[in-house]
Amino acid sequence: MNYEQAMEYIHAVQWAGHKPGLTRTRTLLAALGDPHKKLQFVHVAGTNGKGSTAAMLASCLQAAGYRVGLYTSPFINRFNERIQINGQQIPDEALVELVEQVKPAADAMEDVPTEFEIITALGMLYFAQQQCDIVVLEVGLGGTLDSTNVIEKPACAVITALGMDHVKELGPTLADIAAAKAGIIKPGCPVVSYGGAPEADAVLRRVAAQQHAPFTEVDFAKLQITGGDLDAVTFSFDGLDGVRLPLIGSYQPRNAALAITALRVLRQQGWNIPESAIRTGLEQVSWPGRFELLRHSPAFVLDGSHNAHGMRATVQSLKDRFPGQKFVFLVSIMADKDVDEMLALLAPLAERFVTVTAHTPRAMPAQTLAEHIRAYGCTAEAADSIEAGVARAEELGGEGPVCALGTLYFSGDVRQAFAKINKA
Repeated sequence: MNYEQAMEYIHAVQWAGHKPGLTRTRTLLAALGDPHKKLQFVHVAGTNGKGSTAAMLASCLQAAGYRVGLYTSPFINRFNERIQINGQQIPDEALVELVEQVKPAADAMEDVPTEFEIITALGMLYFAQQQCDIVVLEVGLGGTLDSTNVIEKPACAVITALGMDHVKELGPTLADIAAAKAGIIKPGCPVVSYGGAPEADAVLRRVAAQQHAPFTEVDFAKLQITGGDLDAVTFSFDGLDGVRLPLIGSYQPRNAALAITALRVLRQQGWNIPESAIRTGLEQVSWPGRFELLRHSPAFVLDGSHNAHGMRATVQSLKDRFPGQKFVFLVSIMADKDVDEMLALLAPLAERFVTVTAHTPRAMPAQTLAEHIRAYGCTAEAADSIEAGVARAEELGGEGPVCALGTLYFSGDVRQAFAKINKA
């Protein structure tokens, strides 16, 4: 088997026809020797900020001298990004070997595992084989029935900002969504929550109390943002002063405060994480596709906001980093998202829009999206491809800023097209 064949195998199985649940993942992992039972975890769930918070946690734990696995989704440029150790993506050869181990076990199952279940098994096997000290494990969707939730006792459960997303799968209210995320809270294991949504917070607190799980909510009163430009945002939090965070979204210091709080909870449990390692980890963290500046001048921003909750944070960041400026927006949005709410947030900052269709069946067609945008009194044109969209957005932007956003799924394609167009 080569890399392409391994990828083909992973992507061949979809969710269609599969009932949600943990049975398939447990069966598959049992056939592989239960690698997850040999590992320690920080389990990260939430609506927005999961990936950024997970990246910060992993970077700080690595700076503290630990061998750290990081499991995230989706990927931006290459699949291998989803499974990393100490900031290094899984090598192609290692991935092929793992698929060759997992495939016979998966093929032998009566109820064939889904794509995400297979990927979760690959990650667990790799982290165990590579003897990671701790794994930062990002939930795929929800919590209770997510395949990552087969782990029994995380060192810490971290719940990032909650908002309305995936309502079809998780339920129509914020309390329903919180209940699904709260599924990662395990008996006696500490929980650290972002908080800020009373309806959701009440659910998390109740579940933590039922599970006798020590509960900590981030004290944002101790967070002070002291500066921000196109290179870094500077903040102080609860005695850790003047941290220069290279993730420049205005919302990132709040994710960092969550990560710091969780790391201090881990320290109380005996993990050796000095304050100096937390600072180093935060100042060295990298997380592509989240309010990422591909070029300073003229500015080209790439952002993976894919729901109204995330879009509000992005819009605030655009206002903070580019005060008084209007943008050419290059957008692709999933048809099953709150499209109109997202567009209402973007419209006041828009010079004009260029729409594209991302390479996923869930993407709203570019023409349809352009029509939606025109209903807001904005100028919008549809491009035939992502590359044509990037070229047109740059042309229209001239010396002004361009921002590409609407889904993480097309971030990698935008980056690729941008590099190709600007390589000369």
